[in-house]
Amino acid sequence: MTGYRWQITPEIRTLLDEINALKIVVTKYPPQPEILESVRRRNLLKSAVYSARVEDIPAQITDPQVHRKIEIQNLLSAYSYVLSPRAPKKFSESLISGMHRKILKNISGSAGHYRSESWGIFNQAGIAVYLAPAHFHLPNLMPEYVRYTNQIQEPAPVIAAIAQFIFEKIHPFADGNGRVGRLISTYLLHRFGYGLKGLGIFEEYTDNNREEYYRVLEPNNDCTPFIEYFLRSLVKSTQDSLSQLTSATPFRPEDYLLPRRREILAIIRDHPGCSFDFLSRRFSAVKPSTLHYDLLQLLKANLITKHGITRAVVYSSASS
Repeated sequence: MTGYRWQITPEIRTLLDEINALKIVVTKYPPQPEILESVRRRNLLKSAVYSARVEDIPAQITDPQVHRKIEIQNLLSAYSYVLSPRAPKKFSESLISGMHRKILKNISGSAGHYRSESWGIFNQAGIAVYLAPAHFHLPNLMPEYVRYTNQIQEPAPVIAAIAQFIFEKIHPFADGNGRVGRLISTYLLHRFGYGLKGLGIFEEYTDNNREEYYRVLEPNNDCTPFIEYFLRSLVKSTQDSLSQLTSATPFRPEDYLLPRRREILAIIRDHPGCSFDFLSRRFSAVKPSTLHYDLLQLLKANLITKHGITRAVVYSSASS
């Protein structure tokens, strides 16, 4: 893994100071746990939606059923995993292939497998302006990339940026490299204690600044512009999330629900007295046992009321 270079510029030093200051604020900030969790859940969905949008996968955060889109479901699962205690403690090649399997689950048969052909960027004249390493080098190159990343002696946010930059240069998969690259930097930030309680979601910044994102990933081996861009995105996104916390509307119990349960609750409120059969038709892809469990959790949370017995049961909102 040679040829990659970077320097810690005055801007990078300033941004690192800002990130460390934000880390202190986030650590000591005393919002209601429910409000913090609500913002984190929204941010997790934003990470999935905007990471998909960067790669031109159509998705709108305002769509109440966006979580049902398979690419979003896969990204939600992947982000939840890398931010959970179940994630491996060490950055590894198997972790990377596992990320890829998660984001392309039920989408591509090549999920988790390196590309088997060459890849490059071509200009409008059809001339190659960047060629990724040949596919037959990947079995040796990827373990080398992992070792190299694990040995970088820089502040954690800089390591995360470099790891994403080099990964996207290698471009080891036929599809999904951008999504995996952003998962890698998210994982490394979290692993090194810079998860910022899930408030630093740089994917939205990336979607809003795509032109700059692709410019700093231009074909060269100097990581410095990308590091500066990455740190700016982390500062801006964390500041925005802190603003959400300070101006958050009063917490409602339904804000804490998983997306599908929130949707079930909304349907019951719109259709009081609806039956299980009615709900199961609206959620035809969900197993009946899973739907029954969702309803049970809504009952336990006192958000819905159950009327009748056996097949005559109907549901209404507890506030109806």
